[in-house]
Amino acid sequence: MKIIVCMKQVPATTQVEIDPETGSMKRAGSKTRTNPYDLYALETALRIREQVGGTVTALTMGPDQAESMMRDAYAMGADDAVILSDRKFAGSDVLATSFTLSQGIRALGGADLIICGKQTTDGDTSQVGPALAEHLHIPHCAWVGGIVQVTEEHICVRQELGEVTQVSEMQYPCLITVDKDIYVPRLPSYRLKKATGEREIKFLHLSDLPDQDLSRYGSIGSPTAVNRMFAPESMERQVHIEGTAAEKAERLVQLLTEQKII
Repeated sequence: MKIIVCMKQVPATTQVEIDPETGSMKRAGSKTRTNPYDLYALETALRIREQVGGTVTALTMGPDQAESMMRDAYAMGADDAVILSDRKFAGSDVLATSFTLSQGIRALGGADLIICGKQTTDGDTSQVGPALAEHLHIPHCAWVGGIVQVTEEHICVRQELGEVTQVSEMQYPCLITVDKDIYVPRLPSYRLKKATGEREIKFLHLSDLPDQDLSRYGSIGSPTAVNRMFAPESMERQVHIEGTAAEKAERLVQLLTEQKII
């Protein structure tokens, strides 16, 4: 089975800088980490490989610095790693990002199963996975909380949909997005890190993709745009209430009322 896991680097801190002209986060030079939900996706892929065999490829769209994330994916057990990197991909919204990933997957010859994290901690839309499936014209199940059964022909999953739990079965090729706690992600292995230290990380550029239409990539291919983005003002204010328990309770109610909290 050929499994592709879509991954992304996200800011490793809440202190991010915003470009006042584009409304986008300034990623260059900032500290990054692997999107936490994508670690659950990679662990899911590795466990499925252990059951039915096959290969696991980590795929991301981003700058060259994403190579460090791919080294970590190798150290966790991924077989291959691919980075979609081109300045023409910059400024992509959900539609352009998912289209670029779909083209990358087509360039790699497709996949039986594509696994994405439920969401990212920066965009937080939960839309890239389902949109990717639509671009590839394959079925998908989102918000997967558990794998019920996996065979060489199909996968059966448990979806956590708010107050409803649904069990769904799909034939390959298909895509799932997984929620946190589906599995506990394994730690990177020092042995694998040493063994894969020289393993190639493949880079794909726009010229390597099947669709060369510039109007579908990056900010040009993004029908949505950020009107304004800003970091909230940092406020540190403490109120100390003195007195008896009854006096403290009365004063607390007064303060909450003034702040229109109650």
